[in-house]
Amino acid sequence: MRWGERLEFMAEAGRGDFIYVPPYVPRQEINASDEQALSCVLVRSGQEPVVVNLDLPNVELNSEEVRWVDSIHP
Repeated sequence: MRWGERLEFMAEAGRGDFIYVPPYVPRQEINASDEQALSCVLVRSGQEPVVVNLDLPNVELNSEEVRWVDSIHP
């Protein structure tokens, strides 16, 4: 998952993991594997399916990796 105004943040989730991105923040769900299919659940805050394809000319090429900061995900 990448998110931010220039997709400058990145986190990788595994089975049972949860990534929270606030509403209206640009995001991009990415399958990191060329060999396995991506299977995930996306939950939105409202009833309307809002999808807007953005043309982001200044996408950050080296995203900052965000690590889990709780006792379950060391």
